[in-house]
Amino acid sequence: MRKSYKFKRKEKEDKSFNSNRQISAEKLNVIDENNVNIGIMETSKALQIAEERGFDLVEVSPLANPPVAKFLNLSSFLYQREKLIKKQKKSSKTLEIKSVRLSIKIGDHDLATKVGQTDKFLEKGHKVKIELILRGREMSRMDLAKDVLTQFLNMLTLPYEKEQDLSRQGNKVFMIILPIKN
Repeated sequence: MRKSYKFKRKEKEDKSFNSNRQISAEKLNVIDENNVNIGIMETSKALQIAEERGFDLVEVSPLANPPVAKFLNLSSFLYQREKLIKKQKKSSKTLEIKSVRLSIKIGDHDLATKVGQTDKFLEKGHKVKIELILRGREMSRMDLAKDVLTQFLNMLTLPYEKEQDLSRQGNKVFMIILPIKN
């Protein structure tokens, strides 16, 4: 099978930490294994102390002046950091804008179904864009569009707030609502 080069693979941007002999700075601000600041010392001396204690010398903050290095077990440090990044990705919630479309001639049951959908979206914490599409002569009847939207909003069971008030773009009338956080 032929290999496709059409799409470039995303390279992982893994911040690698300089450790032991990879550290290029002459002097370091050294922190020991108990998070006690030892002070500023030469890299060779800090490396010697780390080897005596059985730890790796890891440059934690290379942009500081002088760079900050810690006595750590490098493999467990990288593992804990990877776990923390995964946990942050898992807990970060992307907020989506869900869309609900209505029309002026919508039936009562259809309107109730759309209200149920909107309640579910609000319950999950999403923003909801309520669109009302106007066709033909309906474009001149903005009052009917407002009536349908107010009826729709009155039927909602969950509390909400308007992020964007009623506005019109061409043949669409829309508004954006979001749930009220307690």
